[in-house]
Amino acid sequence: MIVRAKAILVSLVAACSVMGLAGAAQAAASGDVVVFSTEAQPLDVYRDPAGCRQLPTAAHVLSNLTDKPVKVYGNPFCLGPSLVVQPGYGTHVPGGAGSFSA
Repeated sequence: MIVRAKAILVSLVAACSVMGLAGAAQAAASGDVVVFSTEAQPLDVYRDPAGCRQLPTAAHVLSNLTDKPVKVYGNPFCLGPSLVVQPGYGTHVPGGAGSFSA
């Protein structure tokens, strides 16, 4: 009986994981995330960003010109606490090792 319960639990967890990944794939942002680093560099433009994207080393300001909120992280792996930037807004970003996800 315990073995059967474990098998059912594993199946449920697997199904939830697959459904969560499918939902995330459909929720890609439309538009651009624009990152300003310095006056001597062109803007970095991420068109229709999806997944985790590492920010340029000298990143200074991120503008969310997409239709979805963007999360900004202080590390290159999109892990841990984040700052949510709503569509049409921007924020200063950590230089060196930050990232964002849309």
